[in-house]
Amino acid sequence: MLVVIALGGNAILQRGQPLEAHIQRENIRAAAKSIAEVAKDHQVVLTHGNGPQVGLLSLMNEAYEEVSPYPLDVLGAQTQGMIGFMFEQELRNRLPGRKICTISTQTIVDPDDPAFEDPTKFVGPVYTYEEAQLMAEANPGWNIKADGNYFRRVVPSPEPQEILELPSLKHIISSGDITVICGGGGGIPVRRDSEGLLHGVEAVVDKDRASRVLAEGIHADALLLLTDVDSVHTKYGQPDSKQIKEITPAEMNRFGFADGSMGPKVESVCHFVRSGGKFGAIGSLEKAAEIMLGQSGTHIKMDVPDNVIYY
Repeated sequence: MLVVIALGGNAILQRGQPLEAHIQRENIRAAAKSIAEVAKDHQVVLTHGNGPQVGLLSLMNEAYEEVSPYPLDVLGAQTQGMIGFMFEQELRNRLPGRKICTISTQTIVDPDDPAFEDPTKFVGPVYTYEEAQLMAEANPGWNIKADGNYFRRVVPSPEPQEILELPSLKHIISSGDITVICGGGGGIPVRRDSEGLLHGVEAVVDKDRASRVLAEGIHADALLLLTDVDSVHTKYGQPDSKQIKEITPAEMNRFGFADGSMGPKVESVCHFVRSGGKFGAIGSLEKAAEIMLGQSGTHIKMDVPDNVIYY
């Protein structure tokens, strides 16, 4: 089975952890263990987030005043290489002899997307309210919003329209025995001008939405969005909340999910299934293999008895 697996930012850096290279390496090593279990029986195309890493590079840029800060698209390319290198190395250690490659990918976006007027994508470290105020004053171009009990910088997150390297990816994947790491951070955001020339864009594409575009483009059988919760809850944190085991896209639309967290995941998986995917799932990174067996996570499929099954 051809499976696209999208990892949340917690797979690389958990909330509140310092942005140290060795800590990210340790988290990636643990994530690679779960991914390798799936890759033993299926062909995997792995994507990942990059919000904390892009934010870190941005802070480094601001600190070095001898050179103008690099734009977000360039920082996105840098993080694709860094994170992809770590994942590829750890997967090779887990799967000796297997073919594994990392590919830098670009995502076409619409420069007139309304997202540019309303930044929503969190990047960089978390701050207290007082720290956030200081950061906003020191960086006049920044937008800061609440992220749970903390505050973080937000940047535009336009809708992904096309994965530029899709034809090349399809060619590589057609071999059937290569594990591919791509689409890091939702892909490097780019636009085409009136003459068809490509230009970078100051934004970060949502990696779940970009992974959906990728999964549909390569005709994947399954799309797994792995995060730090075991399943989707109908009313997360409320006493009457239920954990969803299986559900149809139509039934899933009855529930409201926050745009900054579960919303894009639910939207992406439902779209993928409606477009012909066998199933989509949302669940815990540590239980990736169990999710593939239907023993964990929330599974979205077109055919579910009574439209929804709870745990």
